[in-house]
Amino acid sequence: MIERISSGGPWEDLIGYSRAVLAGDMAFVSGCTSTVDGEVVHVGDPYEQTRTAFQIALWSLERLGLSIRDVVRTRMYVTSAEHTDAVGRAHGSLFRDVRPAASMLIVAGLLDSRMLVEVEVDAYRGAVA
Repeated sequence: MIERISSGGPWEDLIGYSRAVLAGDMAFVSGCTSTVDGEVVHVGDPYEQTRTAFQIALWSLERLGLSIRDVVRTRMYVTSAEHTDAVGRAHGSLFRDVRPAASMLIVAGLLDSRMLVEVEVDAYRGAVA
């Protein structure tokens, strides 16, 4: 069974993707930025942009019946190496106890130049032994 959800974000219909997809026991959350109601928030603040992006991703997981405890992998795409400390601290503030596998990559840019970070989350809802 595959379940898809939308957040109503401005690019989902245009580009043709879902905010999150649940496929069997795995959930995949598309790239999230600090875009709220179509507007980039926390402009210039990589820490708060990261927290907001992950909060959007976690909200998406909750809609699929999963929680932060189910997160097994995160990816962070950062527009400048100077932001990596703030992005890492924000990740740690949320995932310190969960400890998913994680990647942080420096990228040339995102869809809007005010976006400093984009995140992805994968989760597993299988039975806990």
